[in-house]
Amino acid sequence: MAVTILTMIVASVLTVTQTELKRLLAYSSIANAGFILIGVIAAKSAGLSSTMFYLVSYGFSTLGAFAVISLARNTADEEDTEISRWAGLGRRAPLVAATLALFLLAMAGIPLTSGFISKFVVFQAAMSDGGAVLVVVGVISSAIAAFAYIRIIVMMYFTDPPADPPHVRTPSALTAAAVAAGVAVTVLLGIAPQPLLDLANQAGLFLR
Repeated sequence: MAVTILTMIVASVLTVTQTELKRLLAYSSIANAGFILIGVIAAKSAGLSSTMFYLVSYGFSTLGAFAVISLARNTADEEDTEISRWAGLGRRAPLVAATLALFLLAMAGIPLTSGFISKFVVFQAAMSDGGAVLVVVGVISSAIAAFAYIRIIVMMYFTDPPADPPHVRTPSALTAAAVAAGVAVTVLLGIAPQPLLDLANQAGLFLR
């Protein structure tokens, strides 16, 4: 339990301190590993099924986010991943900004996204196994990390762009497919999660 708590808290705090998007997502992944451990600790079928659901949900959101980030390029045609460079992107490339915002909202666990459902089922499994402390720590960690995600969204929509903003390249077929898959799963699991939850529950019963 101590490892899970430290993983969530420390990684969430480090997520807030990042100034580069890929490093932010890397620390976010570590924090989310803590949420996955919550499901593992709740070693019942509900814990296993919630863990599987979380892996699918977070995996597609992260895949989509990395794909979107790869589209911003500097003058040397290299990936431009400094957070400050994404300021004002909502005005210059509204579709790209909106797509990244969707993935960030999912990572923050905002309702109507897959991230909200995945966190809910993990917390529900923990509560059913007497893990109230883990749930409280998980909620606090989510709130800390959410600050980092919301800050990026605010910067994209409510901050003036830099003097030499990055250009957004046309995505390749593979990148477009990754983004489309991420968006589809993030939205569908946010509004209609039951089919995957049922499948995960059946798998959890089998693995148990």
